[in-house]
Amino acid sequence: MTERLLLLLPPSETKRDGGNAAFGDDLVQTPEAGGLSWAATFSDVREAAASELQQLSHDADAARKVLKISEKQAALELERNRSLRSSPRMTALLRYTGVLYDALDASSLSDHQLGWAAHHVAVHSALFGLVGGGEGIPAYRLSAGSRLGGVAPANRWAQVTARALAEHEGLVIDLRSKAYSALGPVESAERHVTIDVVSRTPDGEVRSLNHFNKRGKGLFTRGLIMLAADQGKRADSIRDAHELADFCRDAGWDLEPTEPGCARLIVPEGL
Repeated sequence: MTERLLLLLPPSETKRDGGNAAFGDDLVQTPEAGGLSWAATFSDVREAAASELQQLSHDADAARKVLKISEKQAALELERNRSLRSSPRMTALLRYTGVLYDALDASSLSDHQLGWAAHHVAVHSALFGLVGGGEGIPAYRLSAGSRLGGVAPANRWAQVTARALAEHEGLVIDLRSKAYSALGPVESAERHVTIDVVSRTPDGEVRSLNHFNKRGKGLFTRGLIMLAADQGKRADSIRDAHELADFCRDAGWDLEPTEPGCARLIVPEGL
Protein backbone atom coordinates (compact mmCIF):
# COMPACT_ATOMS: atom_id res chain seq x y z
CA MET A 1 0.00 0.00 0.00
CA THR A 2 1.31 3.46 -0.88
CA GLU A 3 1.91 5.75 2.07
CA ARG A 4 -0.31 8.81 2.22
CA LEU A 5 -1.04 11.60 4.65
CA LEU A 6 -4.49 11.35 6.21
CA LEU A 7 -6.37 14.23 7.85
CA LEU A 8 -9.00 12.85 10.20
CA LEU A 9 -11.97 15.12 10.94
CA PRO A 10 -14.98 14.90 13.26
CA PRO A 11 -18.41 15.01 11.62
CA SER A 12 -21.10 17.61 12.27
CA GLU A 13 -24.65 17.23 13.53
CA THR A 14 -25.85 19.56 10.75
CA LYS A 15 -25.92 18.43 7.13
CA ARG A 16 -27.05 19.62 3.72
CA ASP A 17 -29.91 17.98 1.88
CA GLY A 18 -29.65 16.86 -1.73
CA GLY A 19 -27.16 14.80 -3.68
CA ASN A 20 -27.08 12.21 -6.43
CA ALA A 21 -27.42 8.43 -6.60
CA ALA A 22 -28.70 6.52 -3.57
CA PHE A 23 -27.03 3.50 -1.97
CA GLY A 24 -29.94 1.18 -2.66
CA ASP A 25 -30.11 -1.85 -0.40
CA ASP A 26 -26.35 -2.19 -0.03
CA LEU A 27 -24.75 0.29 2.37
CA VAL A 28 -21.43 -1.54 2.40
CA GLN A 29 -20.30 -1.34 -1.21
CA THR A 30 -16.66 -0.61 -2.01
CA PRO A 31 -15.69 2.74 -3.58
CA GLU A 32 -15.26 0.98 -6.94
CA ALA A 33 -18.92 -0.01 -6.75
CA GLY A 34 -20.02 3.45 -5.66
CA GLY A 35 -19.76 2.80 -1.93
CA LEU A 36 -17.43 3.59 0.94
CA SER A 37 -13.80 2.77 1.65
CA TRP A 38 -12.63 0.60 4.56
CA ALA A 39 -15.42 -1.73 3.44
CA ALA A 40 -13.72 -4.92 4.65
CA THR A 41 -13.19 -3.41 8.10
CA PHE A 42 -16.50 -1.65 8.68
CA SER A 43 -19.10 -3.39 6.51
CA ASP A 44 -20.76 -5.46 9.25
CA VAL A 45 -20.79 -2.61 11.78
CA ARG A 46 -22.08 -0.11 9.22
CA GLU A 47 -24.90 -2.41 8.18
CA ALA A 48 -25.94 -3.15 11.75
CA ALA A 49 -25.84 0.51 12.79
CA ALA A 50 -27.82 1.64 9.73
CA SER A 51 -30.51 -1.02 10.25
CA GLU A 52 -30.85 -0.20 13.93
CA LEU A 53 -30.98 3.54 13.24
CA GLN A 54 -33.71 3.08 10.64
CA GLN A 55 -35.73 0.88 12.98
CA LEU A 56 -35.35 3.32 15.88
CA SER A 57 -36.43 6.26 13.72
CA HIS A 58 -39.87 4.74 13.15
CA ASP A 59 -40.58 5.31 16.88
CA ALA A 60 -40.53 9.10 17.18
CA ASP A 61 -40.61 9.29 20.98
CA ALA A 62 -37.85 6.74 21.48
CA ALA A 63 -35.74 8.24 18.69
CA ARG A 64 -36.00 11.76 20.07
CA LYS A 65 -34.70 10.53 23.41
CA VAL A 66 -31.84 8.44 22.01
CA LEU A 67 -30.77 10.97 19.40
CA LYS A 68 -31.27 13.95 21.74
CA ILE A 69 -33.31 15.97 19.28
CA SER A 70 -36.23 18.31 19.85
CA GLU A 71 -39.76 17.81 18.61
CA LYS A 72 -39.12 20.58 16.10
CA GLN A 73 -36.04 18.77 14.72
CA ALA A 74 -37.67 15.35 14.70
CA ALA A 75 -39.67 15.58 11.46
CA LEU A 76 -36.62 16.28 9.29
CA GLU A 77 -34.04 14.21 11.13
CA LEU A 78 -36.14 11.07 11.53
CA GLU A 79 -37.23 11.13 7.90
CA ARG A 80 -33.57 11.35 6.90
CA ASN A 81 -32.79 8.30 9.03
CA ARG A 82 -35.75 6.30 7.74
CA SER A 83 -34.65 7.02 4.16
CA LEU A 84 -30.95 6.16 4.50
CA ARG A 85 -30.93 3.60 1.70
CA SER A 86 -33.06 5.55 -0.77
CA SER A 87 -31.97 9.14 -0.19
CA PRO A 88 -29.38 10.79 -2.46
CA ARG A 89 -25.70 10.88 -1.56
CA MET A 90 -23.34 13.84 -1.40
CA THR A 91 -19.58 13.79 -0.84
CA ALA A 92 -18.76 13.95 2.87
CA LEU A 93 -16.83 17.24 2.69
CA LEU A 94 -19.88 18.90 1.15
CA ARG A 95 -22.56 17.06 3.16
CA TYR A 96 -21.47 18.32 6.58
CA THR A 97 -22.08 21.93 7.61
CA GLY A 98 -21.39 23.86 10.81
CA VAL A 99 -18.44 25.90 12.10
CA LEU A 100 -15.61 23.56 11.04
CA TYR A 101 -17.01 22.76 7.60
CA ASP A 102 -18.06 26.34 6.90
CA ALA A 103 -14.47 27.41 7.57
CA LEU A 104 -13.12 24.58 5.41
CA ASP A 105 -15.49 25.73 2.62
CA ALA A 106 -14.84 22.72 0.40
CA SER A 107 -17.15 23.98 -2.35
CA SER A 108 -14.72 26.81 -3.13
CA LEU A 109 -11.66 24.56 -3.49
CA SER A 110 -10.36 23.87 -6.98
CA ASP A 111 -10.98 20.51 -8.66
CA HIS A 112 -7.32 19.65 -8.13
CA GLN A 113 -7.52 20.47 -4.42
CA LEU A 114 -10.76 18.52 -4.03
CA GLY A 115 -9.13 15.59 -5.81
CA TRP A 116 -6.31 15.62 -3.27
CA ALA A 117 -8.75 15.93 -0.37
CA ALA A 118 -10.82 13.02 -1.65
CA HIS A 119 -7.89 10.68 -1.01
CA HIS A 120 -6.30 12.38 2.01
CA VAL A 121 -9.20 13.51 4.21
CA ALA A 122 -11.52 11.23 6.18
CA VAL A 123 -14.47 12.00 8.43
CA HIS A 124 -15.19 9.82 11.47
CA SER A 125 -18.94 9.18 11.36
CA ALA A 126 -20.89 7.54 14.19
CA LEU A 127 -22.93 5.76 11.51
CA PHE A 128 -20.36 4.77 8.88
CA GLY A 129 -17.04 4.81 10.73
CA LEU A 130 -14.24 6.33 8.66
CA VAL A 131 -15.52 7.89 5.43
CA GLY A 132 -13.32 9.32 2.67
CA GLY A 133 -13.84 13.04 2.14
CA GLY A 134 -14.78 12.47 -1.50
CA GLU A 135 -17.19 9.58 -0.82
CA GLY A 136 -20.94 10.01 -1.00
CA ILE A 137 -23.11 9.64 2.08
CA PRO A 138 -26.79 10.38 2.79
CA ALA A 139 -27.97 12.98 5.29
CA TYR A 140 -28.54 11.34 8.69
CA ARG A 141 -28.73 12.08 12.41
CA LEU A 142 -26.57 10.08 14.81
CA SER A 143 -23.95 11.37 17.22
CA ALA A 144 -21.05 9.79 19.08
CA GLY A 145 -23.11 9.64 22.28
CA SER A 146 -26.18 7.85 20.89
CA ARG A 147 -26.77 4.21 21.85
CA LEU A 148 -28.37 2.04 19.17
CA GLY A 149 -29.98 -1.16 20.38
CA GLY A 150 -28.63 -0.40 23.84
CA VAL A 151 -25.04 -0.70 22.60
CA ALA A 152 -22.57 2.02 23.62
CA PRO A 153 -20.99 3.57 20.50
CA ALA A 154 -17.47 2.86 21.76
CA ASN A 155 -18.31 -0.84 22.12
CA ARG A 156 -19.52 -0.86 18.54
CA TRP A 157 -16.73 1.12 16.89
CA ALA A 158 -13.60 1.45 19.02
CA GLN A 159 -11.88 -1.84 18.24
CA VAL A 160 -12.42 -1.86 14.47
CA THR A 161 -11.61 1.84 14.08
CA ALA A 162 -8.44 1.59 16.16
CA ARG A 163 -7.34 -1.29 13.95
CA ALA A 164 -8.06 0.65 10.75
CA LEU A 165 -6.01 3.61 11.98
CA ALA A 166 -3.16 1.38 13.12
CA GLU A 167 -3.04 -0.24 9.68
CA HIS A 168 -2.96 3.06 7.78
CA GLU A 169 0.27 3.51 5.81
CA GLY A 170 1.29 7.10 6.47
CA LEU A 171 0.91 9.89 9.02
CA VAL A 172 -2.55 10.46 10.50
CA ILE A 173 -3.31 14.06 11.51
CA ASP A 174 -6.07 13.70 14.08
CA LEU A 175 -8.45 16.66 14.37
CA ARG A 176 -11.31 14.73 15.98
CA SER A 177 -13.14 15.85 19.10
CA LYS A 178 -12.76 13.78 22.28
CA ALA A 179 -16.13 12.12 21.73
CA TYR A 180 -15.07 10.75 18.35
CA SER A 181 -11.55 9.91 19.46
CA ALA A 182 -13.19 7.54 21.96
CA LEU A 183 -14.80 5.70 19.02
CA GLY A 184 -11.35 4.97 17.59
CA PRO A 185 -8.60 5.35 20.17
CA VAL A 186 -5.00 5.67 19.06
CA GLU A 187 -3.00 2.58 19.98
CA SER A 188 0.41 4.15 19.32
CA ALA A 189 1.76 7.68 18.94
CA GLU A 190 3.94 6.51 16.06
CA ARG A 191 2.77 7.98 12.73
CA HIS A 192 -0.11 9.74 14.48
CA VAL A 193 -0.41 13.41 15.52
CA THR A 194 -3.35 14.65 17.59
CA ILE A 195 -3.90 18.38 17.12
CA ASP A 196 -5.07 20.65 19.94
CA VAL A 197 -6.12 24.15 18.87
CA VAL A 198 -5.04 26.94 21.23
CA SER A 199 -4.63 30.70 21.19
CA ARG A 200 -1.72 32.81 22.43
CA THR A 201 -2.65 36.04 24.18
CA PRO A 202 -0.58 39.23 23.78
CA ASP A 203 1.17 38.48 27.07
CA GLY A 204 2.28 35.08 25.78
CA GLU A 205 -0.23 32.90 27.63
CA VAL A 206 -1.54 29.89 25.72
CA ARG A 207 -5.14 28.81 26.29
CA SER A 208 -7.52 26.29 24.77
CA LEU A 209 -10.40 27.45 22.60
CA ASN A 210 -14.08 26.47 22.43
CA HIS A 211 -16.09 27.80 19.48
CA PHE A 212 -12.96 28.95 17.67
CA ASN A 213 -11.47 25.47 18.09
CA LYS A 214 -13.74 24.22 15.32
CA ARG A 215 -13.12 27.24 13.11
CA GLY A 216 -9.38 26.86 13.59
CA LYS A 217 -9.53 23.19 12.59
CA GLY A 218 -11.55 24.03 9.49
CA LEU A 219 -9.19 26.77 8.35
CA PHE A 220 -6.16 24.60 9.10
CA THR A 221 -7.61 21.71 7.07
CA ARG A 222 -8.33 24.04 4.17
CA GLY A 223 -4.84 25.51 4.27
CA LEU A 224 -3.21 22.11 4.44
CA ILE A 225 -5.29 20.80 1.53
CA MET A 226 -4.32 23.78 -0.62
CA LEU A 227 -0.63 23.49 0.25
CA ALA A 228 -0.40 19.70 -0.03
CA ALA A 229 -2.28 19.58 -3.33
CA ASP A 230 0.44 21.80 -4.82
CA GLN A 231 3.33 19.95 -3.14
CA GLY A 232 2.49 16.51 -4.53
CA LYS A 233 4.31 13.62 -2.87
CA ARG A 234 6.08 15.84 -0.33
CA ALA A 235 3.06 15.79 1.97
CA ASP A 236 2.84 11.99 1.89
CA SER A 237 6.46 11.73 3.06
CA ILE A 238 5.80 13.57 6.36
CA ARG A 239 6.53 11.16 9.19
CA ASP A 240 5.99 12.98 12.51
CA ALA A 241 4.86 16.16 14.27
CA HIS A 242 8.17 17.95 13.74
CA GLU A 243 8.16 17.35 9.99
CA LEU A 244 4.49 18.36 9.90
CA ALA A 245 5.29 21.62 11.72
CA ASP A 246 7.98 22.40 9.15
CA PHE A 247 5.58 21.66 6.31
CA CYS A 248 2.78 23.78 7.76
CA ARG A 249 5.09 26.74 8.28
CA ASP A 250 5.06 27.22 4.50
CA ALA A 251 1.32 27.87 4.74
CA GLY A 252 1.70 30.29 7.63
CA TRP A 253 0.52 27.94 10.37
CA ASP A 254 2.14 27.90 13.81
CA LEU A 255 2.18 24.23 14.81
CA GLU A 256 4.14 23.30 17.91
CA PRO A 257 4.97 19.65 18.75
CA THR A 258 4.40 19.07 22.48
CA GLU A 259 4.88 15.38 23.25
CA PRO A 260 5.08 12.20 21.16
CA GLY A 261 2.02 12.02 18.96
CA CYS A 262 0.71 15.47 19.92
CA ALA A 263 1.00 19.05 18.70
CA ARG A 264 -0.81 22.29 19.34
CA LEU A 265 -2.00 24.61 16.61
CA ILE A 266 -1.57 28.18 17.81
CA VAL A 267 -4.07 30.59 16.21
CA PRO A 268 -4.66 34.30 16.76
CA GLU A 269 -7.30 35.30 19.30
CA GLY A 270 -10.70 35.76 17.69
CA LEU A 271 -9.68 33.90 14.52
